[in-house]
Formats: sequence, C-alpha cells, structure tokens
Amino acid sequence: MRTEIFISQGIHESRIAIVEDEDLAEIWVERPEAERIVGDIYKGTVTAVLPSLQAAFVEIGLERTAFLQVRDMVEAENDEESSGSSRHRRPRNFPNIQDLVKKGQQLLVQIAKEPISTKGARVTTQLSLAGRFIVAMPNGDWVGVSRKISSWNERRRLRDVVRKLRPDGFSAIVRTEGRGKPEKDLRKDLKQLTRTFRRITKRNKRLKAPCVIHREIGMTSSVIRDLFTENVDRLVVDSRDLYNEIIEYLKQVSPELRKRVELHRDKKPLFDVHKIESELDKVNEREVWMRRGGSLVIDHAEAGTFIDVNSARNTGKRDQEDSILHTNLEAAREVARQLRLRDIGGIIVIDFIDMHDERNRRRLVEAMIDEVKRDRAKVSISPQISEFGLIEMTRQRVRPNLLHTHSEPCPTCEGRGRIMGADTTITKIERWLRRAYAGNGDRRFNLRVHPEVAAAVRGENGRRLKDMRKATKTRVEIIEDATMTLQDYRFFSTRRELDVTAENLIRLGNNGSRRSR
Repeated sequence: MRTEIFISQGIHESRIAIVEDEDLAEIWVERPEAERIVGDIYKGTVTAVLPSLQAAFVEIGLERTAFLQVRDMVEAENDEESSGSSRHRRPRNFPNIQDLVKKGQQLLVQIAKEPISTKGARVTTQLSLAGRFIVAMPNGDWVGVSRKISSWNERRRLRDVVRKLRPDGFSAIVRTEGRGKPEKDLRKDLKQLTRTFRRITKRNKRLKAPCVIHREIGMTSSVIRDLFTENVDRLVVDSRDLYNEIIEYLKQVSPELRKRVELHRDKKPLFDVHKIESELDKVNEREVWMRRGGSLVIDHAEAGTFIDVNSARNTGKRDQEDSILHTNLEAAREVARQLRLRDIGGIIVIDFIDMHDERNRRRLVEAMIDEVKRDRAKVSISPQISEFGLIEMTRQRVRPNLLHTHSEPCPTCEGRGRIMGADTTITKIERWLRRAYAGNGDRRFNLRVHPEVAAAVRGENGRRLKDMRKATKTRVEIIEDATMTLQDYRFFSTRRELDVTAENLIRLGNNGSRRSR
C-alpha cells in the first residue's frame, strides 16, 4: 500500500492529509482557537467524589470540570503490547475511588479525551510522555515492547536495552519505530523524556491549581514523530520553514527518511494539485456514493452514529444475493475509511443490506474486522450480525469528530435537522390568538411572519385569515419579514406599541388566579 502525507500551512490553520493508494484516509485540522489538548498535563483540584460512579470531578481551569474514573488512577499492567485485542485480558479489580482521592485534594492529571458536546475532558493520573522510540511513565518499574514488533529476538534485545537504560521509578514502552534502533538512539530518546518529567515536577511544586503544567507538542510535530516512518513513501509540505524544521528533526532521529521529504514549489495550492481539496468538500456530506453505485447515509446522534447501506444504483447482472454481498463488502471498506476520515467515535451501528446466506453474513463480519485493522484508534466489532441485520461496533473517541469541528448546530432547527412547516406555525398563531381572546386583553395586532407563512395565511382568497379574525374577535394585520424563520412569529400590540408575543394573556378570575369557592 502506498502511503503519502501532505501538510498545508495556511494563515489561520494547518491541515494534514494522509492518502493511501490515492484515497484520502485521514485529515487533521488545527486552528489557534481550537488547539487539541490530548496529552496536556494539568494541576487540578478535586471538586467532587462520586462513589456510585467510582469517579471524581477535577477542576483544571477548562470550561467544564474534568472527569476522572477509578480505572484511570491505577497503573496499567505490563500489557502495552496492548495495542492488540483485549478479548483475552483478565478483568481487573480496582480499589474504591474514595480510598484514593478526597474532595479538595490537588492532583496532577493528563488529558486522555477532549471535551465533547456537554461532557468535560476525561483525565488520568497515570502520566505518560511519548518520544520517537519510547513512551515513558513515572511511578512504574516495568518495560514493554510494541506488539507490532514481531521478532522475538528483537523484542528481547529492546527489552534488555531499555531495562538497562531506564531510570528507577519509570516504566517504559518501546514503540514500533524503535525496531532496529541502536542503544544510543534509545538512550537519547529516554534521556529527553526523563528531562521533561523533571521540568514537570518542578512546575508542579511552583504553580497553584488550576493551571497547565505541560503542553503536548503541536499536531504537525506529533504527526512527524508518530506517523512519518519507513512505511510512508513521501511527505510533501508547502512551507519552507516547516520543511527545514522537519529535515533538522530527521537528521537527529531518522536520517534515512530525509530523502522522502519534498517541498511543494508549485503556485497552485498543494491540496488542489493532489485533488485533496475536492475530497474535503464532500467529507461532511450526509450521503456518500460508492464506486459501484451503492451509497452510505451517515447520521449522527447524541447516543452514537448510525450508517445505512443502500444498493441505490448498483443493480448488477449477478443474482440478487451475490450482488448484495458485493455491495456490502464495498460498503465495509468505505465505512472503515469514513470512520477514520471523519474521526467518528463512540457507538456505531451499521445497517447493511439484508442477506439470507449465513456464509455471506459471516464473510461480511470478517471483512469489516479486517478493514478496520489499519485504523490507529481502538475498534471493537460485534462478532456477528444481530438478529435485526445490524453490525454494532465502538471506536475510540478522543476528540470531537470532523463534523462537529467544522460546523455549528443550526440556530433555526437547533441541530435537529428539521423545522416546523408553515401550517404548523399558523396553528400556533391561532392558539395564541385564542389565549389573547380568553385573557380580555388587546384586540388589534400586527403579526410579523416569514413571507411563506404570510402567503399561507392569506391563501384561499384570505379565508383562513378571515376565519382567524372571526373566531378570536381580533383585528390582525400581516407584515412580511424575510429575516424571520418559518417557525417564528411576533405579535405587536397596536394600542401599546409593544411586542406581546411572550405575554401570558390568560387571566382566570381576579388578579390572574382562580379561587375555589
């Protein structure tokens, strides 16, 4: 598989695209007003301990308090080789959170998941710092090696080297990029990480909570550190300054990769030249068309993301079951790509086209499991299609997905995706007038509404307006206002020259209340 990384630096944002076999696979966007905070370390104060949830809230200075679970306070087992499946892990018994932390206590915590929607950031007290070759963690005493390093001899060598280099009181994990690296490179990386931890310790003693103690490196730097490996065929950037920075960094850690870095010199924008911009224009569309004519419809909800697979124009000449299987297999590939591209996390439910052959159903599940293997996020897929024909899965959610990053809820529909029609608005207007009539209040109003609502009220030769006036014994004049939405209306009293839309005009008995007799 050919993998390319493209980095474009704009005036107010940086964008990074990963292209696999000429298909856009992932996109990151970083803006000054929305910098990512995963990996940042804060000094915070516990504001509440919740034994029923085995969790605590920690004030760290963000808009919402952070959430700390008991499992994030206990040191990980020597199981980093943990990038693999967790299916066979033994369940762990955790102590009670009330025995670990108290209200008012100050803690050093690290952001594990960014704030999403109404939820605050998720944090952990198990700090870790990632280098090019090693991840270091204080308060531990074990050494692990990435499972992606398959050679037992190399694993044993790396474990022995890092165990010798590791300072007391530190656990360490050798990353995949550490494969084949000499001892001097590993020593340099580990030395830099321990030096950073010492700075964090000093700042923690000096500063008062809540405050930031340490910020993770920027998005572009982390991509170079984590993703630009020997498996990447080339890296193209459109900024000379960034190009020079990358070359200097690679001189220190991976000199052999420098020849794969290119500077984009064309006047035409980088993303336009490589047809990335046109793909980005479609990345938040609800419907995604596949090459053979089928389509995906992607809907987001608070509880999760729901994807419907349609055969659409795909009406191949094969028999129906075979045609549906091929559409579903293509959909599995596209679903896996869209999850990465849009950075969709949480619960995901996919409604594939129904198949009756059990062998085809098993083949589809196996294909879905195989397609998500290249995803760097943790993914868990149900082992079989449910009785309702659904495949259920979860994908690690670290930050808001691309749709929420690039858009805001519609102020008219408040994110529901639908608004009330003109007829519904008119019935609300009629009910308002009935309340006004029951309240013995004003009788003459100017009504401001959207032109489409005004046309509906005046339709049928004005009969609806006449009926409205007659039933409520009011005099209503319609004023069109194109700035209003279809579901809004405003009543103005011509006598008092006031907007009376929100007034409670129902007065029952004296002083607005009904007395029992």
